[in-house]
Amino acid sequence: MAAGPLTTEAGAPVADNQNSQTAGAGGPVLIQDQLLIEKLAHFNRERIPERVVHARGAGAYGTFTVTADVTGYTRAKFLSEIGKETEVFLRFSTVAGSLGAADAVRDPRGFALKFYTEEGNYDLVGNNTPVFFIKDPLKFPDFIHTQKRDPYTGSQEADNVWDFWSLSPESTHQVTWLFGDRGIPASYRHMDGFGSHTFQWTNADGEAFWVKYHFKTDQGIKCLTQAEADELAGRDPDSHQRDLRESIERGEFPSWTVQVQIMPAAEAAGYRFNPFDLTKVWPNEDYPRITIGKLELNRNPRNIFAEVEQSVFSPHHLVPGIGPSPDKMLQGRLFAYGDAHRYRVGINADQLPVNRPHATEARSHGRDGLMYDGRHGGDRNYEPNSFGGPFQTGAALWAGTEVGGVTGTHPAPAHAEDDDFVQAGMLYRLMAEEEKGRLIENLAGSLAQVTREDIIDRAIDNFRRADEDYGKRLEAAVQALRG
Repeated sequence: MAAGPLTTEAGAPVADNQNSQTAGAGGPVLIQDQLLIEKLAHFNRERIPERVVHARGAGAYGTFTVTADVTGYTRAKFLSEIGKETEVFLRFSTVAGSLGAADAVRDPRGFALKFYTEEGNYDLVGNNTPVFFIKDPLKFPDFIHTQKRDPYTGSQEADNVWDFWSLSPESTHQVTWLFGDRGIPASYRHMDGFGSHTFQWTNADGEAFWVKYHFKTDQGIKCLTQAEADELAGRDPDSHQRDLRESIERGEFPSWTVQVQIMPAAEAAGYRFNPFDLTKVWPNEDYPRITIGKLELNRNPRNIFAEVEQSVFSPHHLVPGIGPSPDKMLQGRLFAYGDAHRYRVGINADQLPVNRPHATEARSHGRDGLMYDGRHGGDRNYEPNSFGGPFQTGAALWAGTEVGGVTGTHPAPAHAEDDDFVQAGMLYRLMAEEEKGRLIENLAGSLAQVTREDIIDRAIDNFRRADEDYGKRLEAAVQALRG
């Protein structure tokens, strides 16, 4: 902001910013003091509703650079040639905590990436884990209610958390991730990111592929033990946010190697796991990761509220050559994210500087509402029109997906090796003995807080079904803590 005389929001000069107008030297304040009223009214409205989930976050700008030819898989222009750079904005976050919560907590981390491409913004809204707790969006509000404050106690309650998880056995895989060594990253720079969902890529010939995104940290994985996190959260609640900002200020730009797994569309139906199940991964031996690019963060936001708090991301922000999949959780998020931002920030949130396209121009007939800036002037606000307005292209953004059967409330289709426990067991058996010990300790410390034995027994049984040793060791650890 340029130096010069202080003004009101409307640009009028301010004569006195130290003293309110009063009826005489000692009299009451006058309603005619519009500077006072403007300042107090603005102050009362400085906070917008925080995100219901992912409220606590930090962000930075950077670049994505293509390092491999993927034109055989997708016609997305920002992926069209080796060496091509695209501006990005990345917001990291915790999931359950409020805006004032600490960073160093046991919680998944959001990894929301906005590509400012020449075909419009592409949002990839993922986490630092490749899987999630549930696979149907109908269960999402219930799940988050268990992670938030109890309506009676006002605190997060272990009974609620474990009651839901134990009654939702598909959560066993993600819970194993969460309570393992990677459950508390040391910083946002020292963790991987994942698109988590399965997405569609379509090439210039209309051929479709299913893909999963992986962002492998070039700083190396660093995590905190529960004791280290408890100490850091109390000493420096802003630890992750501070680390990200200061590393960029020092010129130590964090980066990630970007990889994808690619599945020909025809192979999905016969794959051993449901490829659209968010609680499952595609093992690397089935579909090896292919390196396609480099992500670097190199510029801090100048204003946290304008560029981090008001930033919005939605999986429905897609570009030609990239589309959704039948993943039920993704399908739910296609609506829920945009709706959340329309409520929280406003109907014109997409036109704020951090959210609007940077490499092209948005041409739509969306008008009016809160924060509308009049950018359309007097142009007609309908289509089709014969006055030179924007028009449809007639070209599909992605390939259609064949569907069939009777409408209804169907569970996700099960494939040959699908159940709710198989991959949790695989993950447990991949761990070294020391890792298993820490996982059991972390889980037992949380489960031991539950007041009802039936919830504890049900939860332990889920881990036993994933791996007999897993459940046996957890049961013994919980019993030891509960005496």
